Amino acid sequence: MFPGTTYRIGVLVIIVFISGVCSDEHELLMKLKAALAGSNTKVFDSWRRDVSVCNFSGIWCDDSGSWVKEIELSHQNLSGSIPFDSICQLQWLQKLSLGFNYLHGSLTDDLNNCSRLTYLDLGNNFFSGVMPRIDSMKSLLYLYVNNTGLSGTFPWASLESMTGLVVLSVGDNNFDQTVFPQQVVKLRNLTWLYMANCSIGGEIPAAIGELKDLINLELSTNNISGEIPSEISKLVKLWQLELFNNNLRGKLPVGLRNLTNLQLFDASINNLEGDISELKFLTQLKSLQLFENKLTGEIPPEIGEFNQLVNLSLYRNRLTGTLPQQLGSLSDFNFIDVSENLLTGPIPPNMCKNNKMSFLLMLQNNLTGAIPSAYADCKTLSRFRVSDNQLSGVVPSALWGLPVAEIIDIANNNLEGSITSDIDKATTLGQIFAARNRLSGELPPEISKATSLNTIDLSHNQFSGRVPATIGDLKHLNSLRLDNNRFTGEIPDSLGSCDSLNEINMAYNSFSGHIPAALGRLPTLNAMNLSSNLLSGKIPGSLSSLRLSLLDLSHNKLTGEIPESLSVEAYNGSFAGNAGLCSLKVKYFPRCSSRSDSGGVIQTVITCLSIGSAAGLMLLAYLCYMKKKKGGKREEEDDDALTWNVKSFHVLSFMEDDIIESIKEENLIGKGGSGEVYRVSLKNGMELAVKHISKHLVGKSVEFDAEVETLSSIRHVNVVKLYCSITSQESRLLAYEYLANGSLWDRLHNDNKKLGGLDWITRYEIAVGAAKGLEYLHHGCERPVIHRDVKSSNILLDEHLKPRIADFGLAKKISQHPDTTTSCSHVIAGTHGYIAPEYGYTYKVNEKSDVYSFGVVLMELVTGKKPIEAEYGENKDIVYWVCSKLKNKESVLSLVDSSICEGFKEETIKVLKIAIMCTSRLPTLRPTMRAVVKMLEEAEPCKLLGIIVKQK
Repeated sequence: MFPGTTYRIGVLVIIVFISGVCSDEHELLMKLKAALAGSNTKVFDSWRRDVSVCNFSGIWCDDSGSWVKEIELSHQNLSGSIPFDSICQLQWLQKLSLGFNYLHGSLTDDLNNCSRLTYLDLGNNFFSGVMPRIDSMKSLLYLYVNNTGLSGTFPWASLESMTGLVVLSVGDNNFDQTVFPQQVVKLRNLTWLYMANCSIGGEIPAAIGELKDLINLELSTNNISGEIPSEISKLVKLWQLELFNNNLRGKLPVGLRNLTNLQLFDASINNLEGDISELKFLTQLKSLQLFENKLTGEIPPEIGEFNQLVNLSLYRNRLTGTLPQQLGSLSDFNFIDVSENLLTGPIPPNMCKNNKMSFLLMLQNNLTGAIPSAYADCKTLSRFRVSDNQLSGVVPSALWGLPVAEIIDIANNNLEGSITSDIDKATTLGQIFAARNRLSGELPPEISKATSLNTIDLSHNQFSGRVPATIGDLKHLNSLRLDNNRFTGEIPDSLGSCDSLNEINMAYNSFSGHIPAALGRLPTLNAMNLSSNLLSGKIPGSLSSLRLSLLDLSHNKLTGEIPESLSVEAYNGSFAGNAGLCSLKVKYFPRCSSRSDSGGVIQTVITCLSIGSAAGLMLLAYLCYMKKKKGGKREEEDDDALTWNVKSFHVLSFMEDDIIESIKEENLIGKGGSGEVYRVSLKNGMELAVKHISKHLVGKSVEFDAEVETLSSIRHVNVVKLYCSITSQESRLLAYEYLANGSLWDRLHNDNKKLGGLDWITRYEIAVGAAKGLEYLHHGCERPVIHRDVKSSNILLDEHLKPRIADFGLAKKISQHPDTTTSCSHVIAGTHGYIAPEYGYTYKVNEKSDVYSFGVVLMELVTGKKPIEAEYGENKDIVYWVCSKLKNKESVLSLVDSSICEGFKEETIKVLKIAIMCTSRLPTLRPTMRAVVKMLEEAEPCKLLGIIVKQK
């Protein structure tokens, strides 16, 4: 053999070997590409057979260019199922990063074959099933499986072999409930521990203090109980500590002051007590959030000197004393919420010193002094809420013109001044709450320039002069409350142009002239109170077309005949104090006649009859009393059992006997867990739906009481109307408006040909109407309401297929704090298929749970499918099914109900996108209902296309 031959043969063998291995790796990666072929991405454009794997996008090889070392395909819009059996044959693979995609399917045991991995990121995807054991990954340093869609039991024992683990991120998964796993506190090299939202219970172990390299510790939204261990003070490198939304109790531990590197601290929504004096040493804090606890004492003045602090949320505690007057003046302060405490003293004047502040929320305290003038120059301020305090002085005029303000809330104080012409700059202003102050002056015509206004409440002030005619330019106006002021002049006709108006209250002023007929053409008006003014002339016949829950025209100077449709006993009080009115039907009013003296004669007759009737009633009452007295105790008890207590919430044109007599089998239209529902037809042509709470549930009246409390105060065109409750010892009845077209569920899913289908324009309008009803519950009520059982069977449809949110048996009014983002309930409630994922790992839910359920309803409207169907697979629902189809345009369009006209299929995808946002696994990523309404309105289908389709 020639010299060097052996060397050349060796090199040739290595080359052939490497070439073969590279060829194998090429094939393995091509299998990955094929599995993800439906992805909407360009990352695979370079993945061709004529290109070296080391030149593939997202692929990194070792220094010699021989082996695939890293796969980095995060944030690439990938969809499909990962072939781990192929991937894990890449024998030198150290990094596999697939986070933030749309991957689905299960994680197979083949994953355990990726034994050389030091970095594994599968987070923020849509996998299903359980996390397999990964014991072989002994070299793993970074493990990200957060927000993957995994469930079942996490293989905590696999962590025992990963002694070098630096990052462990397993949060936002619906794992089985478990106590804090001891394997975690043995990972002494951890710097980052993310275990939020993953069903951890029990107490935080004292051994957590041994993880001395931790810079981030997140345990929020679990079921952790007990006290915060004092050993946590050993974690002196901590930069972020998140403990919010648990069941922690006790005081902030002594020694917390040692965490001098801490910048972000959140222990909100717990049961913590005591003062917060330990925090005065944490000078690096940027965000401090301790809201919804039971904390007491004063806010340490040292916090006012923190020069990094930008976010302070301490609302709904029992804190006392004054706010540090230096607060926010040394930093780019952005947000403060100290509402619902017992704070006193003035508002710190310089929190917007650097013009960065967005929210100033100080509701429900005992603050005094004036509103600092500096906030009138705070161009970044979005929400200014200082209601329910003892503030005084003049409201700075420029405050009304803040350019990005959405809410100005100064109600229930002792403030003076007027609304100035500066308001013409407030183009984003949606709500003004200024009731019960000492404000005066006239409303400026420039208010019409604040075109985003939907709520104006100026009641109980000293405003005077005319309401400007330009107020009709406020096309989004939903509620106008001007009652108890000194307004004069006529009610502007232009109000009839405010098509969104739901409530008008102008009572107790000095308005004169006629009631504008244009008010009768407002399509959504639900309540109108014009009482105690100087209004004259006839009642417009146009008011007959309104469907009002409240009508009050009493104590004016109205004349003429009461319109026939309003001439019912139910409206007697609505017209009292108008001597010039007459009626052919309503007693207690003179009968209308052309003869001038007939009214007086009839009035005399009526008076005599009234006196006679009163005397007769007194005699009858006496006889009944004597009979009852002689009947003995037994008879008395029987009489009590048959006594009905009626609570009316709207004007009633019927008596309880009319309803009670109709509770019989032939009128039964439905049954539920809490009782039966009857259709009641009254003699006056009115129809009601009456819920009868079963006898055995009368003593367990939580749902009944919740429904009555919630619906009794609600006035909205898209929320079902509760007329009254009728109760006795034996029965409980709720009388609602009857909605002829049943529920949305019936229309979408029942095989009843008589019901007929729903075209897309109708479905869209149902979606918008239902969304507005929920928006009102979350944002429009004095105390926000969480429905907790939003579903298509609880969306009822009237004769025009307009929707009403119904069935409030599980509803919960949350504490009076309009800006709360996490108002909680500890009761599992709802219907399978509509329940938000967070129900699986915490009892604490909020408005975002309603948003999730509404997102499911939107998916029903788009797909025509039920929330749970066999075709989705075992333990799968419509949300999973929809997300599994997000591969390409064709598969997405295949989701659309086949009965929807082809021309609208592109239009429906806009609503489907909103539904996907609403059903995000993380509640914080879901939009508010206010945002949902806005997005739906922007997704309005082309009405012209609808006309063309119907003509065809």
